Amino acid sequence: MYSEDDIRRLTWQCRRGMLELDVLFVPFMQEAFRDLAVEDQNRFVRLLDCEDQDLFVWFMQREEPADPDHKKIVDLILERVQPA
Repeated sequence: MYSEDDIRRLTWQCRRGMLELDVLFVPFMQEAFRDLAVEDQNRFVRLLDCEDQDLFVWFMQREEPADPDHKKIVDLILERVQPA
């Protein structure tokens, strides 16, 4: 379980300096993170440790992450932002 201090720190980490990532991560953190299963919260936290260049190609769907946990959380985030 993540405390409010943890959530504030993670929200700060979501500000990557790359607009394409910021517009995905910050709203996801603010609107969805608290409602995720703990396993998915942990996946998201691990995803924040990845390099911006890797994140960019994953979210632009040019490549898929090799790590299945990264793939799962990337897919979850993309589902939230893509029209049905």
